[in-house]
Amino acid sequence: MAYTTITDPSVYFQTQLFTGTGSSLSVTNTGNADLQPDLVWIKNRDIAASHVLTDTTRGATKSLFSDQSSGESTDTQQLTSFNSDGFTVGTSNNVNGNGNGSVAWQWKANGGTTASNSDGSITSTVQANTTAGFSIVTYAGNGNNNQTIGHGLGATPQIIITKNRSAAYNWIVYHPTLAATKILVLDMSLAEFTPSGGYYSNVGSSTYQLVQGSSGLTNVNANGNNYVAYCFTEKKGYSKISSYKGNGNADGPFVYTGFKPAWVMIKNADASEIWRIFDDKRDTYNVMEKGLYPNLNNAEGSGTARLDFLSNGFKLRDSGNALNDSGANLIYMAFAQNPLVASNNVIALAR
Repeated sequence: MAYTTITDPSVYFQTQLFTGTGSSLSVTNTGNADLQPDLVWIKNRDIAASHVLTDTTRGATKSLFSDQSSGESTDTQQLTSFNSDGFTVGTSNNVNGNGNGSVAWQWKANGGTTASNSDGSITSTVQANTTAGFSIVTYAGNGNNNQTIGHGLGATPQIIITKNRSAAYNWIVYHPTLAATKILVLDMSLAEFTPSGGYYSNVGSSTYQLVQGSSGLTNVNANGNNYVAYCFTEKKGYSKISSYKGNGNADGPFVYTGFKPAWVMIKNADASEIWRIFDDKRDTYNVMEKGLYPNLNNAEGSGTARLDFLSNGFKLRDSGNALNDSGANLIYMAFAQNPLVASNNVIALAR
């Protein structure tokens, strides 16, 4: 049996750097594959500007912001189209500030083609890529407790990132290493906690359950509110969604992924620390220290947290609490540049 069925991860995930022009700009992906993305997450690296997330299920011009609790907005000057080999952005400084360097993280689902999913008690609309372990799920809330949602992955998600599109409520993040009833919030630095507005339970290979919090279901199932959920499950040699324990030492833990990472997002689940994203396009050699922060609109930081990307995982090079708090549970999601051993027996090389 092959080590991985995904020899070229750029078919399903790519990071693309570009320089803004302040006028309509078509951005072409330069990875090995001509990726037509279904989820695009853009951040202006040079100025304080919101992270913009757009997907082909909700449609171009429909923006959400990972650093804000605000609902979905329609903006014809942010991401304006998804193209066969990239995307087009308008004049907004968030995505295309004149002379500003920006980064776009992109995932492929199903080319924009969705299907109705009746696996759960609420019918969802699902755009799934079972090979890459990624689905975009949308649904309308009905206000009832213990409802279930079909996600279309055919495997249990290791992370679910959900946003109420209709109202200003926080992004909620499910991860199996969190305690029961606990979530993280993508737009805040909070440690794991039990939210008053609802959370997930009984996450399985076909559905997950929406559970009422002490003040209702605003996070997951408010009556008449629309939701989007990004669901990911691990795929050997391509993605890893797990956790590690910090040791509080500059000679930090090594985290095995089974591939050379292209992108890693980390959050200390036990403390109020900001989220951090690293990628192989902004930092092209070790030690890596160029961080971007999903819960902040800050420009790219440097030197505040450090790690190495290796041929088979990543190694912490920082003693700070955000990445390496002693004894803490630190969750992460990672995607590959190259698998450790591809199906053609080509071995990933260190940086």
